[in-house]
Amino acid sequence: MNFKLLAKTMAVLILFCVFSTSTFAGQVEVLHWWTSGGEAKSVAILKGLLEKEGHSWKDMAVAGGAGENAMTVLKTRAMAGNPPTAAQVKGPAIQEWAREGLLANLDPVAKKENWDKLVPSVVTDIMKYQGHYVAVPVNVHKINWMWCNPSVFIKAKAKIPTTWAEFETAAKKIKAAGFIPVAFGGQAWQEATVFESVVIGQAGAAFYKKALVDTEPGALNSPQMIKALKTFKMIKKYTDKNAPGRDWNMATSMVIKGEAAMQFMGDWAKGEFTAAGKNPGTDYVAIPAPESAGTYLFNIDSFIMFKQKDKSAQQAQNAMARLILGKKFQEVFNVNKGSIPVRSGIAKASFDDIALRSMDEFAAAAANGTLMPSMAHGMAVYPAVQGAIYDVVTEFYNSDMTAKEAAAKFVTTIAAAK
Repeated sequence: MNFKLLAKTMAVLILFCVFSTSTFAGQVEVLHWWTSGGEAKSVAILKGLLEKEGHSWKDMAVAGGAGENAMTVLKTRAMAGNPPTAAQVKGPAIQEWAREGLLANLDPVAKKENWDKLVPSVVTDIMKYQGHYVAVPVNVHKINWMWCNPSVFIKAKAKIPTTWAEFETAAKKIKAAGFIPVAFGGQAWQEATVFESVVIGQAGAAFYKKALVDTEPGALNSPQMIKALKTFKMIKKYTDKNAPGRDWNMATSMVIKGEAAMQFMGDWAKGEFTAAGKNPGTDYVAIPAPESAGTYLFNIDSFIMFKQKDKSAQQAQNAMARLILGKKFQEVFNVNKGSIPVRSGIAKASFDDIALRSMDEFAAAAANGTLMPSMAHGMAVYPAVQGAIYDVVTEFYNSDMTAKEAAAKFVTTIAAAK
């Protein structure tokens, strides 16, 4: 009798295991553009956590263009009726995808994991459509950083600048000493990144909101905008001839190697310094872009989740959403990525001085009204308007167009895009 009971018990256990595996172990196909060294290391963490729970990860990494290439692939897949399980999408574009009726409702996961209390409302508002979660936030990036190699400044006998006047003085000395003052990538999104950092630094957060969030014609075509455009164009004199088409991480590498003194880039650049074994404060220095101290241009990485018919795929999708805002992933991912956690309750011991400063600056800017969404990184305006701004910025930076002409063209180009 005991042997019969044991045999029956084992049979039940085997059937349970088979049933559990087929029902709950699913696959997520994830479209993203995290392909640089620091980024790839970061996304591998999420893949590992998901696989530990029995699910599988099908990677769909699309390099280049700060996500532009990935969005082209995503639109093609969606139009063909075959979207991935999850896709890296952010800002107002989340609402556009939600309006198509393609996104899964993540409210059950959000309620169980208490997202509304763990994540600031400035973030959760972006993740919702008609009051329901359709995306999960990953992190917070600060855009308006300047990354410096102090050894280059020492060799050139130059001072790390905090104003644009000091920048030009230092850049001249660095160039005369045989170094490249600014490591630059001549791609539209990189040009827009530097441009918006100049605008918020020279004209302030209130003006930035009027011009690059609300796109008010009076702000776009104004003396403040013309001044910012001139400063932005001035930077080009201190880049190298090979800048056009260069990827951002290649520009960061120039600073790491001591070939260039500075780079204006978001804090994902720190992930490259970390991957290269460099230490903040000694091997490199990070400070706000000139005149932008006290302001915080933010970019929030996030994933939208597409509706799934298969139950196991739904389970894997929900697990991915839960893990993204889990304490372990939030800590390890953001240390590697260079960003800061998007949720509260994360231990700070693993984060360096740059990240800790970023956390404090994020909170201070939110309290002071100087926390602004990045236009260049898809947080401030809809993609069509962002594209219109990109077009004018790129044309101005790479032609003989005057600042006055560019300011006027902002108004007409953006109006046509709306």
